[in-house]
Amino acid sequence: MRNKLKLRPAQRVQPWHTCAWQLQSLLLGYPDEQQAGHLTLARRAAPGLPAPVRDPLLRFTEHAENTGAEALATAYVATFDHRKRCCPYLTYYAHGDTRKRGLALVRLKQTYAKGGLRLTDDELPDHLAVVLEFAATDPAAGLKLLTAHRAGLELLRLALHEENSPWAGLLDSVSATLPALAGDEREAVARLAAEGPPEEQVGLDPYAPPQYTPAPSAGGPR
Repeated sequence: MRNKLKLRPAQRVQPWHTCAWQLQSLLLGYPDEQQAGHLTLARRAAPGLPAPVRDPLLRFTEHAENTGAEALATAYVATFDHRKRCCPYLTYYAHGDTRKRGLALVRLKQTYAKGGLRLTDDELPDHLAVVLEFAATDPAAGLKLLTAHRAGLELLRLALHEENSPWAGLLDSVSATLPALAGDEREAVARLAAEGPPEEQVGLDPYAPPQYTPAPSAGGPR
């Protein structure tokens, strides 16, 4: 049945998935005062990952170390706050700013609560860094979530590459943890690229911080 997600062998959780998703989550968050520690952790842990996951992650780590926290934070805001097409909120690609997105956010938060992940009031549960954090704590459920948002992830990855963004490498790393795009997912990517997400304007309270606008492009957890 189409509404039941069955894991094919290539989709099964691997022992290294937890490490990969945790590192990707840390590096996809806003570069704050903990960034140096995150980069050090990535340097130590990434070498044990498969090459397609490891190499782009380490390239980003090197770029971040050479750029410095302040300049990287400025680039982060310019990328994720000021470019709608680089939106890191995964349910936006599927539902845009419609009531369906509000329901999707509720379901995500409920899923996290069952897995023991509690969010602060100013965190939206569909930010990619948050989804990856959950995936690292509950790999089986996290894999299903990431696979369900495969088209949105691919569109974000392509947009970041078109912007020559250093975070494009992190999306390459995330994609390398997931099964290849299926035919219907490739069609969904093409459709999203051509048409964009739905545009019904609605509020997202209580999930959105006060400054959050109907067309989200904010850079997420800080």
